Amino acid sequence: MSGFTRHRKSGAAVATFSAFEADLLRSLASQLIELLRNETAVPEVAESDDPLEALLDFSGPTLAPEDPVLARLFPTAYPKDDEAAAEFRRYTEADLRNGKAAGAAELIDTLEEAGLDDQPEDGVFIDVELAKPAAITWMRSFTDMRLAIATRLGIEEGDEEFWYGLDDEDPRSQVHDIYEWVGYLQETLVQAAHK
Repeated sequence: MSGFTRHRKSGAAVATFSAFEADLLRSLASQLIELLRNETAVPEVAESDDPLEALLDFSGPTLAPEDPVLARLFPTAYPKDDEAAAEFRRYTEADLRNGKAAGAAELIDTLEEAGLDDQPEDGVFIDVELAKPAAITWMRSFTDMRLAIATRLGIEEGDEEFWYGLDDEDPRSQVHDIYEWVGYLQETLVQAAHK
């Protein structure tokens, strides 16, 4: 397992993934997109007299997401003011969701353009080269993936002893390993992109 390094000549962040690793990243990004797209019960919003609002679509959700992962990805902006929080969410959450989904889709596209196919084979390696804008998109997607995994597993700061003490056969241990691997990729990508 190797992370990202900086290409001497182009300055791009480069990494080589086994087909299994690339497929795992594609799966995580696909699950993130599915999560972002599935929970959208948008309430009816009364027509506004505001001409700017009439031109733009501000029909986003007003309530905090029920799914704990989405609640972590889209925290309440004003915890002590429900009305302000609802308005803020209505104006921002749809664009934030779309941005996160687009970033995850870009990660998938990059892997597939680099040679990842629908039936990854052993012994096949995928070389990825990311210019700075793409590297930033990948960093954001890694953050979203890690937040999703941490929320589902219940990972908290300072609980490393618990996770490292789990039996290797425990499925939570295996998912925690993925969480740490994505963190390693993120860390090496940050270093490669900012040298």
